[in-house]
Amino acid sequence: MVTMTALEEELLRIAGDVPDPELPMLTLDELGVLRGLRVVAPGAVEVELTPTYTGCPAVGTMAADITDRLRERGMAEVSVRTVLSPPWTTDAISAEGRRKLAESGIAPPRPKEASGPVPVELSVRCPHCGSLETTLLNRFSSTACKSLRRCESCREPFDHFKEL
Repeated sequence: MVTMTALEEELLRIAGDVPDPELPMLTLDELGVLRGLRVVAPGAVEVELTPTYTGCPAVGTMAADITDRLRERGMAEVSVRTVLSPPWTTDAISAEGRRKLAESGIAPPRPKEASGPVPVELSVRCPHCGSLETTLLNRFSSTACKSLRRCESCREPFDHFKEL
């Protein structure tokens, strides 16, 4: 295990506080896409970022926002690397991130069971009324990582952050 310096911990917190461009109610830390950070020289830092899926269009914006925040903190040279292994999964979303998704009307992904595959068809709880009587309307919603569902009880449509 690599021990972080106080500066690296501070910079990681600053980078982690950047809001996700597609889910601005979540920080990159809460979404679990910020994989690491290390100071490589005085005034130079390298950040590792894992997108929610390969080809995610928000990665460039995330990297730019991280770079801006760290430069404001005095880092003259910021390198943001995309890391694809191990791949990101919805298990990386923090409990606070799941709470914020639900509070915003997006059904959060359920945590993966301790063993076994993630089921393909899920009973998804409506973030508005809590009913499990929901219907899949479209496998894709406003972003590829979400599906569009409708609650059969309250009839409200809502996004569901897919389990990966």
